Amino acid sequence: MVYKFRVILDAEEDIFRDIAILEDDTLEDLHNAIFNAFGFDGSEVASFYTCDETWNQEDEIPLFDTGDVPGEQRTMNDYPLSSILDKENTKIIYVYDFISMWTFLVELAAIEEEAVGATYPETLFSHGEMPDEATEKSFEADDMHNDIYGEFEDDLDEDDLDMFEGDDSFEDYGFEENWN
Repeated sequence: MVYKFRVILDAEEDIFRDIAILEDDTLEDLHNAIFNAFGFDGSEVASFYTCDETWNQEDEIPLFDTGDVPGEQRTMNDYPLSSILDKENTKIIYVYDFISMWTFLVELAAIEEEAVGATYPETLFSHGEMPDEATEKSFEADDMHNDIYGEFEDDLDEDDLDMFEGDDSFEDYGFEENWN
């Protein structure tokens, strides 16, 4: 069977490539197809990330074993496409070059029979020109999490701390003298 992917650059403009690749090919084969389809030279590190239906990033699948114990961490070459992608699990995230953070949304669009005489992987369609630089990523929490106190803000002021006056169970370690 052939997996047909739409690989979309996470950018303001519509920039995507449609890629066909065999279901038994690995994530590393898909990595190679993606960097070739988008015109990268393939010299940078990359990772795939599993994700849920709303593109929330989950587990990393790196190109190289970066674990403390060699051979303990599974890499892209250890995952045939059919082992993690199917009709129910159609989305993964691909990040190329961890300095520039080229980020792509990769979605399985179709599973079809192999075409006679076709060579895979194959770039089926190309739309949009790659920008010179990756879109700057903003790693910020949602607005509801920006307040470090959140819903626990209790508006304590100096008068509220009077409850500790005269309580000798707190020992003064004289830390103020260390700041001089």
